[in-house]
Amino acid sequence: MRFNKLDLNLLVALDALLSERSISRAAERVHLSQSAMSNALARLREYFDDELLVQVGRKMEPTPRAEGLADAVRDVLVRVEATISTQPAFVPAESTREFRLLVSDYTLTTLMPHVLARVYAQAPNIRIDLRPQVAHPERALERADADLLIIPRDYCSTDHPSETLLDEQFCCVLWEGATLAHATLTREAYLEAGHIVVLPGQGQPALEDWFVKRLGVSRRVEVTTFSFAAAAQLVVGTQRIATVHRRLALLAQRHEPIAIHDVPLHMPAMHQAVQWHRHRSADEGLSWLRGILREAVEAMDRAVGGPGQRVEDSVAPPRKARRAKARSKMD
Repeated sequence: MRFNKLDLNLLVALDALLSERSISRAAERVHLSQSAMSNALARLREYFDDELLVQVGRKMEPTPRAEGLADAVRDVLVRVEATISTQPAFVPAESTREFRLLVSDYTLTTLMPHVLARVYAQAPNIRIDLRPQVAHPERALERADADLLIIPRDYCSTDHPSETLLDEQFCCVLWEGATLAHATLTREAYLEAGHIVVLPGQGQPALEDWFVKRLGVSRRVEVTTFSFAAAAQLVVGTQRIATVHRRLALLAQRHEPIAIHDVPLHMPAMHQAVQWHRHRSADEGLSWLRGILREAVEAMDRAVGGPGQRVEDSVAPPRKARRAKARSKMD
């Protein structure tokens, strides 16, 4: 099919070339031979009267003309895919569809076990592809590399719809043997302590680090990690503090010798949201999956503790209870 003398099949090749910046990888992506992809690039160059991709060292880099085309071409292809690939009716129990979700390890640890259990109960043949968060996650929607993003609302794109799934508070985690573990954690003590800080998404600051910097204070960062879930474990055996999501802290407290305190700074809640492409709002499968996410949040909070529960009021894990009982017998 041609439009204004352009073979529209070439748009698929152009999208793959601009995404992969490699003729061989682009050919593999759209199931063409390397020679066929080279021929497609030659025809595209002739039509646009531009090199589009030029060799720079061992890489191929897009020209300014190609960069200007990239988003428009991707938007056209996403519209087409959303229109022709979405079935008129979605029946979970009969579906073999695959859903791709971009999630942080915070979401992976706290929410996804409850999501997967509900998906399996209703649609055992559906596949879930959980992908790690990346910088500029909205681009994954634009490229159709993800069906849903689960990210803090502060990071959501204004170009696509979203809805808030949950509110999350931050708290401080310390090793039980630390000096500050069983004392009042003051603002001064917090700022003077060594800290473990999470830098997810290719070194980008986490939301809690962003909040702290907005308050105009600085912390002595002694350890950085890419993992939200690991931060609570990394304080064990040290005098350091990790500022983490409350639900993660409560889960970690079941298995790790840690104490939990409120953050002695005014730190706002994180509003975790789910976002999808604006052209896929009518997708019945995504609507069903968003409903599953909402149900999973309720199940998670029944298991972990609801958003209104203060960290000091959390029930001690069985391991700690047994240890306390053993100490009382020795006394």
